[in-house]
Amino acid sequence: MKKYHKILVVGPSWVGDMVMAQSLFIALKNTRPDCRIDVLAPSWTLSLLERMPEVTNAIAMPLPRGKFGLMERIKLGLSLRSEGYDQAILLPNSWKSAIPPFFANIPIRTGYIGECRWGLLNDARKLDKNLLTMTVQRFVALGLPADTPMPPVCPQPALTISKDRQQAVIDKFKLTLSAAAPAPGSPAAYAPSMAIAESVPDRLTAYTPSMAIKILALCPGAEYGPAKRWPTEYYAEVARHKIDQGWQVWLFGSDKDKAVAEQINREASGFCTDFTGRTSVAEAVDLMSLANTVVSNDSGLMHVAAALDKKIIAIYGSSDPGFTPPLNDKARVISLNLDCAPCFKRDCPLGHTHCLTGITPDRVLELITLTQSGSK
Repeated sequence: MKKYHKILVVGPSWVGDMVMAQSLFIALKNTRPDCRIDVLAPSWTLSLLERMPEVTNAIAMPLPRGKFGLMERIKLGLSLRSEGYDQAILLPNSWKSAIPPFFANIPIRTGYIGECRWGLLNDARKLDKNLLTMTVQRFVALGLPADTPMPPVCPQPALTISKDRQQAVIDKFKLTLSAAAPAPGSPAAYAPSMAIAESVPDRLTAYTPSMAIKILALCPGAEYGPAKRWPTEYYAEVARHKIDQGWQVWLFGSDKDKAVAEQINREASGFCTDFTGRTSVAEAVDLMSLANTVVSNDSGLMHVAAALDKKIIAIYGSSDPGFTPPLNDKARVISLNLDCAPCFKRDCPLGHTHCLTGITPDRVLELITLTQSGSK
């Protein structure tokens, strides 16, 4: 006889949204500790789910993003019938995302109405965007009974990090370097010297090894488009300044961010460590867990940094910090709140991107200093 409530969550496709979905998982566990949470999600997000202790099983969606694949979705649903789920919670609003839970014969199928999903959902919720102004609130609300008031605060995502995983990326990228003092101005002068603690808590979100030199992580990309990207030359100026102060600067991103990262590194005399296009999502998470401070556009990596409890400088241009803020009390958000923002456009419709160019490197450097000093 089953003694627990079994839930299938259909997860989002974007890295940042998947990180925010952990708030739902935590809330479900808080209200129903006996529940078991499985998550159906794109394969590139599975390594994030492995770092969420609330999730029992991560199931890879066998279809690429954007493909409808009706028969594949039906077959997937039929294959899940034997799991005996009590409830499905659908985070995407698409019609196709509701097909597997329907054919899995899950008795309660919860989600927002979205693309006219009345027949596929039997716990269809109407989204009140004026009440639920943040993405994380919309996720958490689906875990509550209908018409239940939202809690005043949503749980913050908290990815777990292990000593072994940290050591693995240190070894892979040859980051364990001598603590001996190198010649001033040499690249080795900016290399981290790391000592991994022998004892690390099982649930680790804010652990940074003992280092002789601080690490600044820069995340200059944004999948959505140029209107979310702080100027490359501004990132380079921040990198040069912190390198001159003895910091190590690491660059994070996907293959699409490689050209931007290379430009930053060139302007920083090649003293940055460029991880763009060289890491898996899992490795990026484990590497970022070693950083002291993160400067990022509004991107998936920003949300990863928040879930690692990092000190973050989050830069917003065309997007709204009130809609998808970094869920971390240590985060400092910079947004100029111009009359034209947020426009949510991929490219600036006015052709100037003042919402980003008006945020100076000096302002970001000032906030880095404040976060390191502990000032609010």
